[in-house]
Amino acid sequence: MTVFILKRLGLVVLTMVVSSFLVFTLNEFSPGNVASKTLGPYASQEQKNILFERLQLNDPVLLRYVRWIGVLTGVIVDPLQDPVLGLNFHDPRGDQYFGNLGYSTLYKVPVNDVIWNRLGNTLALAAIAFAIILPLSMVFGILSGMSEGSMLDRTLSYTGITLTSIPEFASGVMLMAIFVLWLEWLPGTSPLMSLPEWSIAEQFVLPVLVLVLYDFGYVARMVRGSMVEVMTRPYIRTAILKGLPYRRVIMKHALRNAMIAPFTVILLQINFLITGVVVTEVIFGFPGFGRMLLEAALFGDITLVEAATMVAVFIAVTTQLVGDIGYMYLNPRIRFT
Repeated sequence: MTVFILKRLGLVVLTMVVSSFLVFTLNEFSPGNVASKTLGPYASQEQKNILFERLQLNDPVLLRYVRWIGVLTGVIVDPLQDPVLGLNFHDPRGDQYFGNLGYSTLYKVPVNDVIWNRLGNTLALAAIAFAIILPLSMVFGILSGMSEGSMLDRTLSYTGITLTSIPEFASGVMLMAIFVLWLEWLPGTSPLMSLPEWSIAEQFVLPVLVLVLYDFGYVARMVRGSMVEVMTRPYIRTAILKGLPYRRVIMKHALRNAMIAPFTVILLQINFLITGVVVTEVIFGFPGFGRMLLEAALFGDITLVEAATMVAVFIAVTTQLVGDIGYMYLNPRIRFT
């Protein structure tokens, strides 16, 4: 087990290194001068020329990548905070510290002051949605799988397919038309600010509802499909024929095995709920991670795009690591392979 986890941790580190190099290289070779993209469209030509020399942009890309990693890890002083440039870039943490993600030209503050706040908002949204999606999907998926072909099974199948096929922007608009314009029960935007007429909790309702409607049907159908397959296995029939209580057969024998296949699917929803909810955040004006990444990409803030991409990759590989470990506990046959 320990060797397996250490190997997976090594793969996580390797994935992060390769991904960071690819992200850095793509931004370096995208159209436009690196100094111009770093400083933004309103910097003077003199500042761009000074930064071009300061960053030594004539050096090979691999050497520039090593220097970028050096700034990120705190080994090298951040060149953007050099007073000679006259950029007024100032990080209260200093110009040399571990985790220096650079300076955002879009928000005019250090990336660390933007990205973690936005990520925290999205994590809160994702946690609430996931806490609703998971139990609903499990309950309805298991009940449906236990009674294949029943009215409940057909209803869940039709409902799941219908909900999953409706895009987030469409369900968002429909919910706004019902709860905002018609019933006037909820706010139409979610800026997460204390407003006289709407509380913070009320501002979460519609974004969470959109995510639940979109994701519930897919996860429930995955659970249902796995449960149907397990219920046809010989050991389930044998346990029933032996006279074991049906509840015990389900809880002790069927349920654990039925969760092996959907486990990975369920973990993938964490990636989606954190890094893939751009549409929902834009519709409701939610100050989250996905909306921040979209705004940074449209503005051309490559420093923020690089940092956000690395955070997204880290979340993906971490959930994959958790999935591998959890899969081993659910399936003892692969623990020593």
